[in-house]
Amino acid sequence: MSKQELEVIGQDAACCPGLSAAPLDEVQAADLAKVFKALGDPVRLRLMSMIASRGEAGEVCVCELTPAFDLSQPTISHHLKLLRQAGLIDCERRGTWVYYWVLPGVLERLAAFLTTPHPARASA
Repeated sequence: MSKQELEVIGQDAACCPGLSAAPLDEVQAADLAKVFKALGDPVRLRLMSMIASRGEAGEVCVCELTPAFDLSQPTISHHLKLLRQAGLIDCERRGTWVYYWVLPGVLERLAAFLTTPHPARASA
């Protein structure tokens, strides 16, 4: 696997307990690092935001994504490929165009991992 390829992580909700639930083991940390690496690029983060803003049932055509960037179409396709390989989005070709959507539960699992419970505080 090249440095630019990210492998799809498991879709198992048990793979990544909350940040404060328990320390991550090496495999869990490596899996999550792949996701955060994919989101660590500003272009990919914007692409993910544009796709996710369509809602769970929504999808967006690559023809709508490309004009938002001052990048070539092959570069946008590369970034989308990395998001797919990280297990964040999926796509389908329809004729000339490719349509993208966020995989179900991905954002919820990331949010659950990053959310820490607020301790109950005694009133003063």
